[in-house]
Amino acid sequence: MKKYIVALDQGTTSSRCIIFDTNQQIVCQVQREFPQYYPQPGWVEQSPMELYSCQYGVLMEVLAQSSIPVEEIAGIGITNQRETTVVWDKETGQPVYNAVVWQCRRTAGLCDELNKDLEFSRLVKERTGLLIDAYFSATKIKWILDNVEGARQKARDGRLLFGTVDTWLLWKLSGGRLHITDFTNASRTMLFNIKDLCWDPEICRRLDIPLSMLPEVRPSSQVYGTMNIQGVAVPLAGIAGDQQAALFGQTCFDSGEVKNTYGTGCFLLMNTGSNLVRSSNGLLSTIAAGTGNAVQYALEGSVFVGGAVIQWLRDELRLITEARDAEYYAQKVPDSGGVYLVPAFTGLGAPYWDMYARGCLVGITRGTRREHIIRAAQESIAYQSYDLVRAMEKDTGAEISVLNADGGATRDGFLMQFQADILGKKVIRPEIRETTALGAAFLAGLATGVWKDTGEIKKQHRFDTEFVPEISRTQQETLLDGWHRAVNRSLGWIQQE
Repeated sequence: MKKYIVALDQGTTSSRCIIFDTNQQIVCQVQREFPQYYPQPGWVEQSPMELYSCQYGVLMEVLAQSSIPVEEIAGIGITNQRETTVVWDKETGQPVYNAVVWQCRRTAGLCDELNKDLEFSRLVKERTGLLIDAYFSATKIKWILDNVEGARQKARDGRLLFGTVDTWLLWKLSGGRLHITDFTNASRTMLFNIKDLCWDPEICRRLDIPLSMLPEVRPSSQVYGTMNIQGVAVPLAGIAGDQQAALFGQTCFDSGEVKNTYGTGCFLLMNTGSNLVRSSNGLLSTIAAGTGNAVQYALEGSVFVGGAVIQWLRDELRLITEARDAEYYAQKVPDSGGVYLVPAFTGLGAPYWDMYARGCLVGITRGTRREHIIRAAQESIAYQSYDLVRAMEKDTGAEISVLNADGGATRDGFLMQFQADILGKKVIRPEIRETTALGAAFLAGLATGVWKDTGEIKKQHRFDTEFVPEISRTQQETLLDGWHRAVNRSLGWIQQE
């Protein structure tokens, strides 16, 4: 049996490639950041060619560093930033515009107009599990077709292809042979009927998006085709959007199991099994990564700015030199000195869904120091995650007793302890923190016979650290009261056009 699985993890700010062995251990990994572009306030773009070249580059680099024979690779799994929209010409292979990133708010006005039609708004929520919001792919596609010269006609002529980032990578890696996505990524476009498991013709017609642009939708674990590496045909065998991949990588295979990923954003997902739970508290119904044609569902809460607030401290405010410095400075003061930072840089996601919220820093006094602001930024990640957990408990009527945490920011012990404190719940960190990539590896490994089933995978899963609450309920309530007052200051800041 072949001994290794390669995971391509194409995130919002970096591309990563990790090789795992059959014991779920990391053999080698390489990560590289790529540029972000901000043409206007609230707009976020990336170059599709830079995305691909960065991801391909780290793949080649990890193969060179590891010295693993290509013949020993069982398959490649892909996990990706979701909702980010790429449209390209299938004849030339060239993108017609930059990738419009999930964080981009350029279509907020269009979404407001669509939401005025209450019947259409209800239809979208019923069929896709999502709210009409600039976060999702559908209005980004429409914007490209409406604003790029000649794009609308090319789309009608069947020349243009749409894909989320997984689809773009798969198309490139397969030499243009595969135009495919999986159920998880399709469920984030606002065009996919998650009950009937098909693209929704009525929503596509309303947004004037030709069905011919849309990729074929497949299960998350399957051999889709191959990639030629050094003359060897390596199976492309698993796809899942990053948050569903992390749920799978945390081995949350059973209904009721919950994980929170601390990446650029924060994403809380609960596996709800075959039960499609409808939220009345600002969460989304979506599809969880699965290994067959029968899908599992998930309930999801999304925070737009999680770990990205630490990058902001580093790159824009220059309060720290490296992201890991935040933990050190946060612990130099006993508390935030009454300072709260609401990082609503591109609006607020769940449970508020306010496209017009903007960031605010409140509670500043003459005694406020750099350390207080850094600590407030750290704490904002935990506060936003608290809001998601409470909304999920209200929707399901079940208390979440344990939070499985993963993602790059979980290496920050201060953040994990504060999260446990503010939740009043145990937070568990796994041994392998790159669970998004691990989930992609699991999906590819199951498709290629590396693991026989999810039971075998779960037996091997190992945990690293448990964080338990250390503050009183009174302290917790006081801190949360200040947070929610700060959030109220940020809501509706931008005047609607």
